[in-house]
Amino acid sequence: MSRNAEAALLVGAAILAALGTAIVTAAGGDRPDAQTALTFIIMLAAFGSLHLAFRQWAAEASPYLLPIAALLTAVGLVEIFRLDARAASLQRWWLLIAAGLGIAVLFLLKRLGIEALLRYRYLFLAGALILFLLPLLPSSWPLGGVEVNGSRLWLQLRVFDTTVVRFQPAELAKVLLVIFLASYLASRHRALSTMTRRLGPLSMPEPRQLFPLAAAWALSLVVLVYQRDLGASLLLLALFASMLYAASGRLSYPLVGAGLFVAGAVIAAQVFDHVQRRFDAWIRPWDDFADSGFQIAQSLFALGSGSLTGSGLGLGRPDFIPSATTDFVFSAVAEETGLAGSLAVVAAYALLVAVGFGIALRARDPYRKLLAAGLTAAIAIQAILIIGGVTRLLPLTGITLPFMSYGGSSLVANVIAIVILARLSHEIGNSASPSSLAVASQLRGKGNAK
Repeated sequence: MSRNAEAALLVGAAILAALGTAIVTAAGGDRPDAQTALTFIIMLAAFGSLHLAFRQWAAEASPYLLPIAALLTAVGLVEIFRLDARAASLQRWWLLIAAGLGIAVLFLLKRLGIEALLRYRYLFLAGALILFLLPLLPSSWPLGGVEVNGSRLWLQLRVFDTTVVRFQPAELAKVLLVIFLASYLASRHRALSTMTRRLGPLSMPEPRQLFPLAAAWALSLVVLVYQRDLGASLLLLALFASMLYAASGRLSYPLVGAGLFVAGAVIAAQVFDHVQRRFDAWIRPWDDFADSGFQIAQSLFALGSGSLTGSGLGLGRPDFIPSATTDFVFSAVAEETGLAGSLAVVAAYALLVAVGFGIALRARDPYRKLLAAGLTAAIAIQAILIIGGVTRLLPLTGITLPFMSYGGSSLVANVIAIVILARLSHEIGNSASPSSLAVASQLRGKGNAK
């Protein structure tokens, strides 16, 4: 598919967002107004500017990345507008900010090359840990943490006692951690795949190979547990295990990760009341329908009400679902578009994941493979956790659905992930580029040093 076809699909996504906004407005008994035009203009401006940047600095990138991201964003914008017009207005402006930051990241990657990420990997690790720590700042400070729904993962900026902006630093921290892990594992993938010790029935490498990684893992999880953001903790556990498996090809890593997942879940359920309530709601949602089971019960009602084709945009009652614009946006979409719409959303995520892993498979050096695989896995795991949670296949974790849920920090982080994937795809398509040769040289040098 050509870049021109990509542009046509982006225009189609903008039209879809505007049409959905108009239908929702009409379903409420009003005439389509400036909101419809504004949705189209902002979608076109955001993804159109990213498209032009791709033409300039990532011309050989996969032409499927942006259209899929635009489609998911369009569906999310329409449903957010249907539930909360003010939140939709804020989300549109966050989309422009995300596009601007994405273009800046792409420009820097073009100027500095991928080797810059290799050189400063511990700087990315430090940045990630600082971002995790920021919500622990006193809430009385102008820039301080704030607790929402039992979790202290938000950072808010206040001016004269008025909240100017609120965001989740952990969203961007996840991207920085993937960059660090890809660099660290790429330089040690041979050592990590050489098993010299045993832990019960499992084979393990030399402990010194795992110490820096285990330290980063433990520190990030301690911060997350202290903030009681267990959804992101589970996401990071799965992400660490999947990247270790991608680097080594050894099943012992995901098996240990699964064990840590279960142990962490059991301990968290004993320590934190809100985690115990999530497990109770998952296992027995009808026993406490008015309290802990209310969210998941309303989600299941919405999924059942959607039937095959849904109630129609603006005609359902997704407003009965608590946190419908964030945790339960998939349930809201399912009620109004039915099984058909739900499967279309799942198919879009599956296609995005397939494109991302395809980029990883085509990469010729370990770093690019792991970076593409890690960024793709982060999106895939997040989608699996939240869709599994709202359908009661998994315990509800409360993380956001990439591109669709309301939240500026999540949107910014995911757009940056797509931009990095695009640059990787471009450089893989030009495998003899100076940047590619520089990465290969650095990795060989580190391997020889060992």
